[in-house]
Amino acid sequence: MKKIAFLLFLSLPLISFSQNQILDTSLKTLNGETTSLTEFSSKNDLVIVSLWATWCVPCKNELDAISEVYQDWQDETNVQLVAVSVDDSRTVNRVRPLINGKDWEFTVLLDTNNDLKRALNATSIPLTLILKNGAIVYRHSGYTPGSEEALFEEVKKNL
Repeated sequence: MKKIAFLLFLSLPLISFSQNQILDTSLKTLNGETTSLTEFSSKNDLVIVSLWATWCVPCKNELDAISEVYQDWQDETNVQLVAVSVDDSRTVNRVRPLINGKDWEFTVLLDTNNDLKRALNATSIPLTLILKNGAIVYRHSGYTPGSEEALFEEVKKNL
């Protein structure tokens, strides 16, 4: 038992290191600038990250549902939402027209090489995370109507 505890103790820095690398994964803004989740998580206490794609109906449904209450969430908790599109080079041209048509007021980034998706071992989307001070404190895959309420409860719990 002591050996197991010792090995777990030694692995903690590795877990922390790999998580920081995930947040440092290069992403593109819609204007083509390079950024990372580290930049967003260092500016805000809480950041919701949603991995989505233009071809993913549950993803768009989740982001539409959050969009309806997003201003209230910001007023109450100052949380920021970063929607990371995992559309590849064949479908990334659909991102800007889609978000313009939906009038989403949150930040949208691009992960066209799926580097972040791979780093997070995301096997399906939507994948929703909550980051607090650079650490992942909540992770949820999939979307069903009403899931946004549970997400907001997690946000409030992590204030």
